Amino acid sequence: MSIVNKLAREELIDMVPYQSARRLFSSCEKSGEKRVWLNANEAPGTGKYQISSENINRYPDFQPDNLLNAYSNYCGLNRSQILATRGADEGIELIIRSFCKAYQDNILICPPTYGMYAISAENHGAGIIKVPLQNNMLDFDGLKAQVGKVKVIFLCSPGNPTGNLLPKAEIIQAIELFKDSAIVVVDEAYVEYTGEFSPEETSTELLKSHDNVIVLRTLSKAFALAGLRCGFTLASKEIIALLSKIIAPYPISAPVAEIASKALSSDLDIMKQHVQSCKQTKASLATWLSEQNWCSEVFASDANFVLFRCISHNEKTRIFDLLVSNNILIRDQSKQLQLENCLRISIGSEAEIVAFKNILTTVNG
Repeated sequence: MSIVNKLAREELIDMVPYQSARRLFSSCEKSGEKRVWLNANEAPGTGKYQISSENINRYPDFQPDNLLNAYSNYCGLNRSQILATRGADEGIELIIRSFCKAYQDNILICPPTYGMYAISAENHGAGIIKVPLQNNMLDFDGLKAQVGKVKVIFLCSPGNPTGNLLPKAEIIQAIELFKDSAIVVVDEAYVEYTGEFSPEETSTELLKSHDNVIVLRTLSKAFALAGLRCGFTLASKEIIALLSKIIAPYPISAPVAEIASKALSSDLDIMKQHVQSCKQTKASLATWLSEQNWCSEVFASDANFVLFRCISHNEKTRIFDLLVSNNILIRDQSKQLQLENCLRISIGSEAEIVAFKNILTTVNG
C-alpha cells in the first residue's frame, strides 16, 4: 500500500473529482487543429485589458478596495455584505466549511444541478441529501421532509444544466421553510442572462428581509472573464464576517482585481451587448434544434447555453462523437438525473454556432 493510500482520508481514495470541461478535454490543441469550445458555458471572443505591474511584488489587499467598490455599485449592496472569491466555486466551499461539521451535517441539492455542490461536500465530509426537481421546479413536499436534517440548501437559478430560472416565489418559500434551521444559497452565476435582470429581480433583494440567505455571483459568464476566476458571495455582514475567517489570506490577485474592476465600471456596456447578442443567437439555435429529427426536446433557457434531448442513446452518442471528431466540443449531460440522452451546448460566437450546425446537417444527410 502506498503512503498516500495509507494516510489519506479513505473516502477520497475512490472519489471521482468534478469533471470540468478542461479535465474532459485538454485545452491544448491537438495536432495543430483548433477546437471550438462549446462545453463550458464560457463567453465567446477575447478581452483586451492592460494592467499595471507597479505593485506586482507586493501582496494584494485581502479584499481589494477597487474591486469591492465596483461590485458594491453594481449589485447595490454595502461592501460589508460582499466577499470576493476565486470564482463562485470558492464561495461554495467556504459556505460548506463554515456551516457543516464534517461527518455530522448535511447539505441539500436539487438535481439535476451543478456538480460542485456535491463534490465540495464530499471533500469536506458533509453528507448530501437530494430532493430532485419536478419539471424543473422545486419539490416542496420533498423539501419539507428535510427540515431540521440539513444545514445548507443549494438552489441554482438559472439552473445548470437545465437553464431555467426558478420562480422568485418558490425561492422565497424555500427560504421561509428553512428560516430557523438552514442557510439557503441561491447560485446566480447566469443571472445577467435572464430577461428581467435588475437588482430588484434577483435574490439579493431578499438579503434585506431574511438572514439565512446567501447569493453567489461570478464574472465568468456574462462578463466573459472565466480565466480570471473572480466571484462574489453576497450575504449579511455577519455571514461575510464568518466566511472571512476561513478564506485564504490573499484570495484575489492585484491583476485580477484591476481587470475585474474595469469590467464592472467602464465596461458594463460591453457586458450588456454580449448578453443581447447571446440571447439572439440562443433563440435562433433553439429554433434550429427543435426542427431536427434527431432532437426530441429543447429546454427553455435563461442562461448562456441550451440543453436538448436526443431521440435515443445511439443518436445522442452519434451526434456527440461526430462533433468531437470535428473538434467541436459540447457537454454530455445524460448521466444526470432526469436528463437521459441530453446534451448541452454553450452559446459561442455566431461563426462557432454555424460550424456546429454545418457538422450536424450530415446527421440528416
